[in-house]
Amino acid sequence: MEPVKGIIDIVLHIDKYLSVVIQDFGNWSYLLLFLIVFAETGFVVTPFLPGDSLLFAVGAFAAIGSFDLAWLFAILIGAAIIGDSVNYAMGKYFGEKAFKKENSRFFKKKYLERTHRFYQKHGGKTIILARFIPIIRTFAPFVAGVGNMDYRYFIVYNITGGVLWVSLFLLCGYYFGNIPAIKNNFSIAVFVIIALSILPIAIEMLRHRKCKDA
Repeated sequence: MEPVKGIIDIVLHIDKYLSVVIQDFGNWSYLLLFLIVFAETGFVVTPFLPGDSLLFAVGAFAAIGSFDLAWLFAILIGAAIIGDSVNYAMGKYFGEKAFKKENSRFFKKKYLERTHRFYQKHGGKTIILARFIPIIRTFAPFVAGVGNMDYRYFIVYNITGGVLWVSLFLLCGYYFGNIPAIKNNFSIAVFVIIALSILPIAIEMLRHRKCKDA
């Protein structure tokens, strides 16, 4: 439980932790941000890393001069696109073998099934839409690899989704993150972002349950 509490604390207070990172690492913070976004999108074992909230917080810090916005765009969009491509390659290589165990410590079969349902509804657009939904975001490119989606189509969806996702949350943080009401209640703002992000999953699960009960 302690690691889980630690992750929740980091996500909800991402602004405070980010401030410490900037002070301790300076320009090396860009590399750390690249690695976090790359891992969050590139490995199915790290869906717990901050995504939307991190981009929002980073945008807010860019607005006060702690980061260069142009560099953030280049680095984070690159990390998102490369991460999804690596995830796709891993899905193509490992296939569904990784999910044979129902309750594997890292490869949760329920996440795979949830993403499959999302694919059935939205098709290839899932790669774009999934960018805005935690967990689905991490598993969508892997499932695309498992399903042998044509890489030419995948990379177009990947680039489009990566640019839209990073741009939306970075710019929201940049323009709204330092408004006093948000800055003084950053944890609440992060909670709202997370709640809005997982809302599509909750709706989809309720619909699926209703279909089962019918």
